[in-house]
Amino acid sequence: MKQEKRCEKFSIVIPIYYNEANIPHTLLRLRSLVDLLPTTELEFIFVDDGSGDRSLHLLLEEQKVDLRMKVIRLSKNFGAGAAVQAGLRYATGDCVGIIAADLQDPPELFIEMIQHWQQGKKVVMAVRTKREDSVVSKTFSSVFYFLMDKMALPGYPKGGFDFVLLDRDVVQEVTQYSEKNTNIMSLIYWLGHDRVAIPYVRQERTYGKSMWTFGKKIKLFIDSFISFSYTPIRFISIVGIATALLSFCYGVFVFIGKITGKVEIEGWTTIMIAITFLLGMIMIMLGIIGEYLWRILDEIRNRPLYIIDEVYDPERR
Repeated sequence: MKQEKRCEKFSIVIPIYYNEANIPHTLLRLRSLVDLLPTTELEFIFVDDGSGDRSLHLLLEEQKVDLRMKVIRLSKNFGAGAAVQAGLRYATGDCVGIIAADLQDPPELFIEMIQHWQQGKKVVMAVRTKREDSVVSKTFSSVFYFLMDKMALPGYPKGGFDFVLLDRDVVQEVTQYSEKNTNIMSLIYWLGHDRVAIPYVRQERTYGKSMWTFGKKIKLFIDSFISFSYTPIRFISIVGIATALLSFCYGVFVFIGKITGKVEIEGWTTIMIAITFLLGMIMIMLGIIGEYLWRILDEIRNRPLYIIDEVYDPERR
């Protein structure tokens, strides 16, 4: 019988971006895990992703009375994925949790997640079965995760996940990747390790204002598909072939109609419709190719995924 693993040290990575209003409440909930995990050492890793509010100041003040806290300050806003990568780099626990600072995900669920890890699961995903968000946000998320499942990563959780627990081995693998313009949660899923999904209801945000704008959602949508699916490129090929076939068939039709005199050819309207449609498709195709070219350029520049301005670690003082 396989011996159950013990989590002697549990690290929690929390990306921070304009979370001044959340930090006191988030810390209170995280610290309450001590009573639920009495035999486990806790480590809290906060990554300030270029916040322009008092988030960093509050974290450093709290660190004075809580030596379990590591605070990492990035030089600017690199995005949540990069902030998570930076936090994972400094995590030292046997297993590592990732959670947002807005308390829409319940930290207490980590207890059940650790139990699954102890039973041998390397990736424990908290999957949203329901979310207390706006109709627009719910619709966008449903479409996004449906397409991810059907066109990019088969079996991808329909509710998506960004609240997750990782084994130490998975953490080491993830930190080896420096791929930019990607979706870190999709990368974790793509690794293919033994995983389990825990359903939960995502709560409505109580404190502060979300900085997860519609523009950032669109970028994540594009990044995810270009990074994990050949569908955009395949779309170009299929449309090109279909357009060529339709053009050939229409050409034959026009030719036969002209020589037989049975079909009166009205040139202006037909030509203008064809030209505008084809130009529109060409622009879409060039846009897709441009997205790929930009990402290739971004990778070959070999710039760092993030830049750490300073690490505030009580153990190094």
